[in-house]
Amino acid sequence: MNAHGGGIVHHSGTYYWYGEKRGGTESQGVNVYSSKDLYNWTFEKLAFSPSDDKESDIAWGCIIERPKVIYNKRTKKFVMWFHLELKGQGYAAARAAVAISDSPTGPFKLVDSFRPNGHMSRDMGLFVDDDDVAYHIYSSDENYELRLSKLTLDYLAPTASDKLLFRNHREAPALFKYNKKYYLFTSGCTGWAPNKAELHVADDLFGPWTSLGDPMRGPDAQITFDAQSTFVLPVAGKKDAFIFMADRWKPKNLLDSRYIWLPIDLKNGTVTVSWKDQWKLDVFK
Repeated sequence: MNAHGGGIVHHSGTYYWYGEKRGGTESQGVNVYSSKDLYNWTFEKLAFSPSDDKESDIAWGCIIERPKVIYNKRTKKFVMWFHLELKGQGYAAARAAVAISDSPTGPFKLVDSFRPNGHMSRDMGLFVDDDDVAYHIYSSDENYELRLSKLTLDYLAPTASDKLLFRNHREAPALFKYNKKYYLFTSGCTGWAPNKAELHVADDLFGPWTSLGDPMRGPDAQITFDAQSTFVLPVAGKKDAFIFMADRWKPKNLLDSRYIWLPIDLKNGTVTVSWKDQWKLDVFK
C-alpha cells in the first residue's frame, strides 16, 4: 500500500483510501485504493498526479502531503485538499491545494493552491459535520498555530470564518465527533521522528479547546507506538466506532513507511487508544 499521510471516504458502500504516493522520498501524486470491508484492498489508480507543465504549482518536484477527500452532496463532486510545497522551495511555500473529480477514483484536477486567508498551511485535515458543512484544519505560523477555517458550500475554498484554535507546536491533526463533542488528535513537531500524541476536546469546532493529555496506552505509548496521527475513520454501519489511523515514517525511504490502525476506546466516557498486536472489527459492539 503506497498511500501515506492519508484519509478515507465511505461512498455508496465502498471505502476509498487516499494517500501520498512516494518513490523513495519523491512525491509522485495521490494513490487511491478501495475496499468493501476494510480488510481487503484493491489498488484503483493514481487519483492525482503532478503536472508535466514546469510552470504549474504542481510541477514534478513539488511536495504533496496529507491528501484528504470529502464528498459534496450538493455538487456531487469529490473534493481533495492537500498540503503543497512548490518545486525547489523546500517547505517555504506552505500552501493548501484543492482538486476536484466526478469520480471517487479520479482523476482529480487542480482547482487552485493558496495560503488560506493569507495564513501558512502545512499538515492538514478535513472534517464534514452532521449538517454537511465542511472545515479545513491546518498547522500554521511555522507549525506554532493550529487553525480552522469553514469552507464554502462547494468545499473548494476557505471562507472568512477562520480562527486560531490554539498556539502550541503541533501538527498531524485528526478530527472526529462523538457524543456531540469534537475530539482532535495532534502530534508534536519533531521532524519525521515519533513523539507524544495529545488529545483535545471542544463543544464547538471553533473552541475553546481543552487538552486531555496523551490518550495512548501500552508499549511505546509515549511515542504514539512509533507513529504519527493522520486520520480518524468512522466505521460505516456501526455506532460510535472509530479507527485511529497513523503512519510509521521512514524518512530515508518514505515509500516503505508503514501504517497502524487501532480502535478508539470510548468506554467510561473517556477517549483512549490502546496498543493491540492484532484486532478485528468485532471489537466494536
